[in-house]
Amino acid sequence: MLDRRSLLKMAAGSAALTLIPSATLLAQTAGKRLAMVFDVRRCTGCLSCSVSCSIENQVDPGRARTRVTQAAINGTHGVTTLSVPNQCNHCEQPSCVKVCPKQATYKREEDGIVVIDYDKCIHCQRCVKACPYGARRKDTKFKTPPEKCNFCIHRLQQGLLPACVETCIGEARVFGDLNDANSDIAKLVRDNPVYGMLPDSGNLPNILYIGLPQPSDDKGILTLNHLDWQR
Repeated sequence: MLDRRSLLKMAAGSAALTLIPSATLLAQTAGKRLAMVFDVRRCTGCLSCSVSCSIENQVDPGRARTRVTQAAINGTHGVTTLSVPNQCNHCEQPSCVKVCPKQATYKREEDGIVVIDYDKCIHCQRCVKACPYGARRKDTKFKTPPEKCNFCIHRLQQGLLPACVETCIGEARVFGDLNDANSDIAKLVRDNPVYGMLPDSGNLPNILYIGLPQPSDDKGILTLNHLDWQR
């Protein structure tokens, strides 16, 4: 049984997140490169992101596309308790795309968003197992496609921000085009140490983190059970 909080204490010397040089993240590529930065120093753990996402995308209970877990990280300056969001990382080399037998999961060339073609999906759930971030929510009855973040494409088409970004009361989520040097996200990445989860996976995530103390065990954070989370 866990306490009121699901706590993970990570000792120094554990597998740490990797600092990603801003020059690498901001290297110009063709088209847009949509990404999101989580500044965990500003996240209050209110879960407004999960609630607004589920309402906006009409997600079934228990299959939220974005989640927040609470971690007590034993870093070099003592224990720090933080709320850490997690969702689809819209990777540059997504492992979920490689395992889909029907090419129902693919990465859009125009902006890099990883999406599911629900008409092609056969609900085999292979992509769920392939995702190292645990970002896909399976249907245990195999009757519907997995749930995952798509950056609220329907909102982007209307010139709006993703629902989670718009409702974040701490302004902990920053969304935009990394290829646009004048965008808020590019400026944030340029001016701050930025970390990516599971660098050894080869997926090259476009969900980035600011404010996680070092060392932090990314695998430990990702495997925390969000259902045990309480304020």
